[in-house]
Amino acid sequence: MQKLTGAQRRQLRGQGSLIKPHIYIGKNGLAEQVVRAIDEALDDHELIKVRFLEFKEEKKKLAADIEKLCGCEMVGMIGHVALFYRQQTDPTKRKISL
Repeated sequence: MQKLTGAQRRQLRGQGSLIKPHIYIGKNGLAEQVVRAIDEALDDHELIKVRFLEFKEEKKKLAADIEKLCGCEMVGMIGHVALFYRQQTDPTKRKISL
């Protein structure tokens, strides 16, 4: 996946403002089940929100770990909610066009 441009990030943040968090990161942190859930949500929706209930001090490091483990890109972070995007590999299933 190519790096997103500023205009693409802005477009995705606009679309992301309308959705609710899909994944909540709690006391278990980035457990294997959480990473798998994030990966599946990205496959289904392409654009997801992740809310940090715990580990609020380490949220930037955890967001970088999510990017690396799931092959996605963080579009933005407001407060304790991060927005991630990964383009669907199958062109017929893509919901977002940039």
